Amino acid sequence: MERVAIIVLACTMLLAACNRERREFAGKPRAESGPEAAQLSPLTPGADKPFVADPRGAMYEANAYHINQGGRLFRWYNCNGCHASGGGAIGPALMDDTWRYGGRIDQVYSTIMQGRPNGMPSFRGKIPPQQVWQLAAYVRSLSGNVPKAAEPGRTEGMAVTQQNEPRQPPRNAEPPVAPP
Repeated sequence: MERVAIIVLACTMLLAACNRERREFAGKPRAESGPEAAQLSPLTPGADKPFVADPRGAMYEANAYHINQGGRLFRWYNCNGCHASGGGAIGPALMDDTWRYGGRIDQVYSTIMQGRPNGMPSFRGKIPPQQVWQLAAYVRSLSGNVPKAAEPGRTEGMAVTQQNEPRQPPRNAEPPVAPP
């Protein structure tokens, strides 16, 4: 009987020593404060307070690397499924100068993070904030709203700046030479 008690005690101690390994495969995204709402007008309720644009936007908007990364993410997150490479399809065109919810980079950031009624989903918590800033910089570049020095290194086929350039006049074609 004493032998059985020792075996049971030993098994209990072995089981108590076993600890299941805990793994965390994907960490939770860091909470980063960003613009909470796009300010469409300088009018605010209550006391007058000056509007200050988010300073992070200028860092992304003036950098060709971030704009190129935003273009890659635009295709990767299938933004072109609704916006058709900036020309508009189901979603509004991103290449024109008319912006419903404001065209500043912090307003574009807010639109992506919060979503908009009638079709634009919210991507808060689904896309990291740095990538949202890169997407916003790319969206602004589609309409030619970035500094010339920060334009993407590769030419984008649908960029407005290329479409507005004057076309070359056609060359005068010489008549074909008849074979002897």
